[in-house]
Amino acid sequence: MNASAPRTRRPRRTPVLAAGAVAALLLGLSACGSSDDSDSPASAASDGASAGAFPAKVGTKFGEVTVDKQPKRIVALGWGDAETVLALGGQPVGASDWLPFGGEGVGPWAKGMYDKKPELIGTMEPEFEKIASLQPDLILDTKSSGDQTRYDTLKKIAPTVGVPKGGDQYKISWEQQTTMIAAAMGVPEKGEKLIAETEKKFEAAAKAHPEFKDKTITIGSRTSEGFGVYVGGTGRIDFVERLGFKNNPKAEAQAGEGFSVSVSKENLDLLDADLTVMTPIGIPATDISGDALYKAVPSVKAGHSIVFDDKDISQAFATDSILSVSYALEKVVPLFAEKVAK
Repeated sequence: MNASAPRTRRPRRTPVLAAGAVAALLLGLSACGSSDDSDSPASAASDGASAGAFPAKVGTKFGEVTVDKQPKRIVALGWGDAETVLALGGQPVGASDWLPFGGEGVGPWAKGMYDKKPELIGTMEPEFEKIASLQPDLILDTKSSGDQTRYDTLKKIAPTVGVPKGGDQYKISWEQQTTMIAAAMGVPEKGEKLIAETEKKFEAAAKAHPEFKDKTITIGSRTSEGFGVYVGGTGRIDFVERLGFKNNPKAEAQAGEGFSVSVSKENLDLLDADLTVMTPIGIPATDISGDALYKAVPSVKAGHSIVFDDKDISQAFATDSILSVSYALEKVVPLFAEKVAK
């Protein structure tokens, strides 16, 4: 897996900044009309955000964040946060490029949406000095590790909308991400409309493919470190469950706090399901499809497996944002249907 993307092991904790390293940059930066009350109880709204425009209140794991007026300089750090802002009509001045895409830091489904290329920021260990120099009035980190030190450092720079309750280790759906960011931007109705439109696309795909219903599926990956499978509460699993699939119960039984579990080469039969879908991360697709032990997995031998060799498809499937899921639906549903029908 590339260094920018979350790994199957728990991400490292963000180091505490050296004293005075960013003090000069932080000094004098105002909240620009927004405030963060991390000691107050989280919003009672189940979706993590209250209705209405401004002041907007967004509930997070760290407390309720109040945004008093329209943010003008947004830094989007979480996985998929930047393209969510773009979908809602905003223009981040800084953004993290998790996969990495390069260029403007977004996939082809968001191509051409920036008026001006954002300043690209580090991912698991963001450059706090660079963030502060952009003078943001709002920082978004809704899909990230949920690390307390990371959050505490960011909120010293500007009001920060971090992960929701239960959102540690990137466990937040594209719906919740869109709802939180739309609220912080003062456009909750726009967020609701985008969500409704996307949900209809999932419903149409599931209706068109009743053969998916109750079929077991394994969603896995291989990196230079080995094989892994994704577990419930993550975007990839949410995606396939909306189509009617059931996550591999053997894999789910091993779920821990992270978004995936490692699978040793000696235990690759754990990948077996009605459909096995694998993504290469930082390695050639042939490192999976050509692996003798992988080819011996029953579902693979039967032809009920997919290895994503199209980078755009695998990245869309992985990003799981309001924009990328529509692209992924268009591309992967026909692939699923072909392999399930065999």
